[in-house]
Amino acid sequence: MRIVFMGTPEFAIPSLKALIGRHEVVGVFCQPDKPVGRHQNKLQPPPVKLCAQEHDIPVYQPEKLRDGAALAVLKELDPELIVVAAYGRILPDDILALPPKGCINVHSSLLPKYRGSAPINWAILKGEAETGVTIMHMASQLDAGDIILQRSTSIDPEENAETLYGRLAELGGELLLKVVAQIQAGTAPCTPQNGEQATLAPMLSKALSPIDWTKPAQAVHNQIRGLYPWPSASTDVITGDTVKLHRSCLPGTAASAHPGTIVAAGKAGIDIACGDGTVLRILELQPPGKKKMTAAAYLAGHPIKV
Repeated sequence: MRIVFMGTPEFAIPSLKALIGRHEVVGVFCQPDKPVGRHQNKLQPPPVKLCAQEHDIPVYQPEKLRDGAALAVLKELDPELIVVAAYGRILPDDILALPPKGCINVHSSLLPKYRGSAPINWAILKGEAETGVTIMHMASQLDAGDIILQRSTSIDPEENAETLYGRLAELGGELLLKVVAQIQAGTAPCTPQNGEQATLAPMLSKALSPIDWTKPAQAVHNQIRGLYPWPSASTDVITGDTVKLHRSCLPGTAASAHPGTIVAAGKAGIDIACGDGTVLRILELQPPGKKKMTAAAYLAGHPIKV
């Protein structure tokens, strides 16, 4: 089947690779190269662009999708199907209507839960025990199209957003192959979403980083896991300056101290009292201007008075 693929970050690569060699991927759309470096004077291509170039697939990086230029390119490519995976752009109606077999999206949640740009992070932030991948027909409304197939997976209590991201990316590629085969055969199921059950997963920002220690230890643990590796949970109770927290655990220890009080600091980590009367143990942190390190390594050079 003639397919145009649209995706930008690492998450999309397993889906693109699943199609290459099994279908005719006639073009790849991704977002423009981004400036990086201290002076923003170097351009870094997105991961999907590099993958497409390795397989000699033409790459297109339009700044806009609504000025007609992208539509003209797509008409020349003449795809039967458009596959989208974390492209980062909303497709206008004229593009959605172009391919005869439609446009489908690989979304990293069990829709209708967690529609939006950061479903993996919000599933962890909200303490979900399960998430998954949904492949759906695309509609004008964000992530609201009819569901074709879903596959679920459990979230480990210690798993962070980075590791879950990788697992769901692979799961998405596996499920996509099955869905494309069904679309080609005309047997793909189509289940409308229940909009009343929809929840949102908005874009992340640094405003989510500061920890409120009056919250239960589990909620703080979820915050650290869900915001790793960016924007990272942060606190000023350890040094007085803002420190990023990268890994934690729940030792199950009771604490009668005021929330935010350091109650223990040693080789096991830094224990901080939370609002539910239990302790959260910090295992890895990153002081300002320093690299990530274990709490034990930090304490070796910066003893903390409990």
